[in-house]
Amino acid sequence: MKGFLHQLFDYNFYCNKKLIEQCSSMGSVPENSQKLFNHLLNAHHVWNHRILEKPSEYTISQIHQVDQWGDIHYENQRTSFEIITNTDDFAKRIDYENSEGRMYANELKDILFHIINHSTHHRGQILADFRNSGIEPESLDYIFYKR
Repeated sequence: MKGFLHQLFDYNFYCNKKLIEQCSSMGSVPENSQKLFNHLLNAHHVWNHRILEKPSEYTISQIHQVDQWGDIHYENQRTSFEIITNTDDFAKRIDYENSEGRMYANELKDILFHIINHSTHHRGQILADFRNSGIEPESLDYIFYKR
């Protein structure tokens, strides 16, 4: 499981890095894309901190400047890899409070997969927003990454 999760987080890192590079080279990033990518970064951070039982430094909707995205993304990745590497029980239940203050518990493996799935979902929205704004996005399909 560790190897597969590392692969998924490598893919996630690759895709987010590509988007950061593309956005950094633009004169102006569409506003909706900015909000979605900030949310994607913030949610990854929040989930890592829930797993580690630490207070989050960011809120789900916090806005960061494009030139800050790379550092936040790198730290998210480093923390997720550390969690995966140091885990012996992926079925361990993690208790956490959601952004509305409700308590939940999920298995670690499900939370880690959620981080990847959530990021993929919002990247898809960003790519659609790019197209609607006349911007040609790079292909971020998993199979292209694996080729």
